[in-house]
This record gives sequence, structure tokens and C-alpha cells, in this order.
Amino acid sequence: MISISLNHIHLVLGAKTIFKDLDWEIQHDQKIGLIGPNGAGKSSLFRLIIGEYTPEQGGAVVRARGVSVGYLAQEPRLDPQQTGFDAALQGNPRVAETAGELARVEQSLNDPAVYGDEKRLARALDRQQQLLTEYQSLGGDQYPLRVREVLRGLGLQPGEEDKPISTLSGGQKKLIGLARLLLSQPDVLLLDEPDNHLDLAGKQYLERFIQNYPGAVVVISHDRYLLDVVVTDIVELENGHLTTFNGDYSSFMIDKQQRLARQNELYQVQQRQIARIEAAIKRYTVWAKTYDSEKFAKRARAIQNRLDHMDRLERPLIERRRMELKLHGWRGSQKVLQFKSVSKSFGERRVLSHVNLVLHHGERVGVIGPNGTGKSVLLRLALGTLQPDTGEVILGPSVAPGYYAQEHETLDPEQTLLDTVRLAGNIGESAAVALLGRYLFDYHMCSLKVKELSGGERSRLQLLLVVLSRANFLLLDEPTNNLDIASAEVLEAALAEFEGTALIISHDRYFLDQVVDRILVVEEGRVASHPGGYSDWLAGKTRPAPLS
Repeated sequence: MISISLNHIHLVLGAKTIFKDLDWEIQHDQKIGLIGPNGAGKSSLFRLIIGEYTPEQGGAVVRARGVSVGYLAQEPRLDPQQTGFDAALQGNPRVAETAGELARVEQSLNDPAVYGDEKRLARALDRQQQLLTEYQSLGGDQYPLRVREVLRGLGLQPGEEDKPISTLSGGQKKLIGLARLLLSQPDVLLLDEPDNHLDLAGKQYLERFIQNYPGAVVVISHDRYLLDVVVTDIVELENGHLTTFNGDYSSFMIDKQQRLARQNELYQVQQRQIARIEAAIKRYTVWAKTYDSEKFAKRARAIQNRLDHMDRLERPLIERRRMELKLHGWRGSQKVLQFKSVSKSFGERRVLSHVNLVLHHGERVGVIGPNGTGKSVLLRLALGTLQPDTGEVILGPSVAPGYYAQEHETLDPEQTLLDTVRLAGNIGESAAVALLGRYLFDYHMCSLKVKELSGGERSRLQLLLVVLSRANFLLLDEPTNNLDIASAEVLEAALAEFEGTALIISHDRYFLDQVVDRILVVEEGRVASHPGGYSDWLAGKTRPAPLS
């Protein structure tokens, strides 16, 4: 059954055409991964579906009768005066509506006009039973507990949901918005990067929820691991066109490469055929003039007519332009970083307790663990921006660190891109413009302020600054957040060639499998080291203990 259909959709925002004659159907039980480069229009497509944008030129978005749609934006709109719990509690307004109606029916049973009238009493009792059944199906009196369970499952720490939303971080607000939507249970879920800011346990909770969801789910995500685990279909949006594929992300990419190779082969065959036809036209035209022959002229016109009516294949886009990331590392000390019995507390809360670790030159080390356990504290201690309470943090004598901040707080929001790069690299204006171009910022964007950039654009800018730092020890805090898949793959390739050491906090499991050779797990104040990538750690964690 079709839940939503998009028919001949045209959308123009400003002077830019986002979609042209776009068609799409969402089936009631599909789990769809919507992918595409940053700026392709994925979020705009969601806003069309929920009615924030209106299609032009007679296009239509059609919902099946009774189908409800829930939408999670990248930045949820929440009342800043409410607590997170109250906002999540209102995720399914039908719970409060049912409770209120049930109270009114129960009150009416004490009315003599009702209990004294056999027919009215029977109707009231029937309605009470219907409402009780619905109320219990929604969670009943246990609904507030269910709300807290969902918040906890997604990774919100105990007590955080009782704070005003105005005091919460962007990541915490995203969790509240996601919980609110999951509790509302619409027929179609539209999730715009719901996995951003979730820790590994939160991602696993989200994956299980999507897999078991009774309706349709469309998720915009750059998490290739999630796309492999949960989706039944991939829809790629690129250059205003949709390509649909039945299967997971990895299967889609294999199919795409094969399809592009076939298209390129057919294109080359047709180009050779066109070249032969054009040569024949030229030859007959020359003969017609040389011999003043109408026969040759007619032949030339006939062949030209055949060429004019040929269905020409477009040159396939084998590879979209990507940013040109090159990390200029260099060999320094063999022992890059050492923690000697390091402890760190904030008030009564002990974050790290007697941590010992050593990083050697050339290592790629991933840092994982639940949110709030001290992963970022580990990086700040290594950078020296935070001092340990006890113990010692030692950087090698020829180590130059470079830092990528998860929230981009190292960027000045009031600076232009041009000034940011020019000052960081101590380079001239023309060199800065050329460098920005290699990171997919065109000339007109150079005068924009940092605060005007999207999350993905800020990520690319910060990677550019890391390159300019010429560091040989990279400390990266969630570097793939906001990057599209193509840019994440560029970062993976750059790290593989980097002549230096990297310490990387990430919840991107696919990225960790591609990049790191060791995992540090931060939990309950301790740091444990495990060889291999994320999947190696997960396999070891889930492997049954040997029998004694």
C-alpha cells in the first residue's frame, strides 16, 4: 500500500532549481535510507512532504487517507521554557486526550441523569471501556515511565530530562526531539540525521526501533553502518533526480558502480558511432560539392536526419567532485602521548580514574563509550587545555597536535571564510580563495561569515584548518558528524596516508572499521584498550566466554 506519493514535483528556492519533474512513492512498510551529497535537497524533500514547501507547476504530494506523518528536523523546534521531560511527554498528545476524556466519562457515571438512564449508562460504559483499552495500549499510567525509558535508551543521562530545554546542548535537544517523535507513533516517520549526537548504545536503540517500527520510516543519514543494518531500500538524491534501489547501502554502492560502468561503456560506444556517422556526412558533403552530385547530397541529408533523431546518451557522472583533503603529517617522537595514572573529577563526579595509556607514532586509535563518560575530557587533557587532578600527561618532544572540535567551537562565527583561512595559514587572499575552492567553497562563499555555514560546511572548513596546522598528532572529536558520505570517504583515505598519529572520538562505526587499528573504551572512569576496529571490538564483546 502506498502511504505517500510525489508526482511531477518541481521546487525552486531562490534562483536555484532543487527538483524538476520528480516522482517518488513511499510504501507503508518500507525502511528507506535517503542519501546524497550535502546540499542535494534531502531536507527540502522532507519539508515538501510535511507541507512547509509547496511544489510548483502542478506537482502534488498525496497522502493516503488517514496517514499521519512525523518529522524530525536536524534542529528540533522545542519550547525553551519546558523541561525536556515535559516536551517528550507531549510527544503523543493522544495520551493526555484519552486520559482527559476518560476522566470526563467516569465523572458522568456519577450523574443521576446518566446512571438513572439505562441507555445512556450503557453508552457511557461502552465508551469507558473503549477509552480504557486505548489508554492502556498507549501506555496508560505507565506512559511517563515509558517516556523516561525512551530518553534513557537514546542516551540522555539521568536528570538531564528535568532541566529546562534552554539549558540543554544541541545534542540533548536532538534526543528530546527524537524521543518525542518516537513516542507519537505516526504512520510515516521522516528522520533527518537522527543518529547525530547519539552514542553507540543510542544508535543501537534507534536501529532496533526502526527495524521494529510498524509503519514506514525514511531516514536521512550519513552513517553507512546504520544504513546497512536497518534499511530495506536506498533512495539517492543527486542533481535533482532520485535513484531507487531495493537493498542496503553496501549493495547499492556495488550496484551503482556497476551501473555507472555500463552506462559509461554504452556512452563510449555511442560516441564512436556518432563519430563514424559525422565522418560519413562530411565525406558525402565533400563528394556532393566536388562532383556536383545531388545523389551524394541526398545521402548526406538522410544520414544527418538519422543523426538528428538519435536518442543521445548523457555522459554519466562517474564521480562527483570531492574535497581535496591532504593531511601533511611528519614523523616526530616514537612515543607520542602518555597518560601516567591520570585522574580527573568535576566536583563530586569522578570522570577518569588512574588512567594509563601510551600512543606510539603511526597509530590510529578510536575512542568510544557512552556520552558523558569522559571521551572529550581525554582529548582536552592530551591537548593541555585541561589539567589532571593527579597523574601526568606527557606529549613527545617533537609532537605538534592539531584539534578538530565536535561543536566547531574553535571557529570564530563572526569571521569570514576568507579571513579564517588567510589568518590560519598566513597566506594571501588569492591563495586562500584557491584553497577554499579545493574544499568545495566557491568564490561567492568566501565572503560569508562562519555562522552562516551549514554543519557540513563548517566541518569541511575545520578540516581545512587542521591541514593548515601541519600537525603530526591529530585529535579529532566526531569528525564525520555533518559530513556527507563522499566527504567521510575522503577523510578516511587522507587518514590512511597520513604520516603521523591520530586519536579519534567517533560513534561512526563504519568509519572506525575503515580507519583505526585500536579501540579505547571509556566507561566508568576507566580506559580499556582493544586491538582492531569497531567490529573487532564488538565481536570480542559478544563472543561467549570459553568453557572451563
